Amino acid sequence: MVRPFLSSCSSLLVLAGQLATVPASLAESSATVAGAATAPAALGTAPATAAISSTRDILLELGKRQISLRENGQVLHTWPVAIGDPNTPTPTGRFQVKNKVINPIYQSTKSGKVVQKIGPQAPLGDRWIGFKHSGPNQFGIHGTPDAWAWTVTSRAAVSNGCVRMLTPHVRKLFELVDVGTPVIVQR
Repeated sequence: MVRPFLSSCSSLLVLAGQLATVPASLAESSATVAGAATAPAALGTAPATAAISSTRDILLELGKRQISLRENGQVLHTWPVAIGDPNTPTPTGRFQVKNKVINPIYQSTKSGKVVQKIGPQAPLGDRWIGFKHSGPNQFGIHGTPDAWAWTVTSRAAVSNGCVRMLTPHVRKLFELVDVGTPVIVQR
């Protein structure tokens, strides 16, 4: 299988797992990101599911270093996160979930090195929720291996701009959002 490359946290994200609830139009556009020429079928797209209410959103409060899932403005869940280092900050603004990936594979944009390991102990954990493309990079919310869990529990500012969550937390968020869910990142 030819793997498309998506940019991620100042690194590339090679899709090894499956995309979840990605409309065909998004899968087609994702197939050519960063010059990868692959057919949408190679992405392993899942059938579209019923869209989650447009009143559901993800709120990331950088100052509190917490992420919340809200429905009609009411907080359903709140979790601690690690955010971007001051030199590689997490972008602020209004975005949307662009893609969801199970078992993403990490590739550094600096060295080109691919880390083939997948699963909860991989650099991006076993869930990826992408929300912003910027040049060769994509920013997202992703899992954290146990060795880096302290970055989340201490709410550190240490990433290359992505948002790190503990494995059970990112899995829960992944289940409860869909492609197109608004992502609001504020200071």
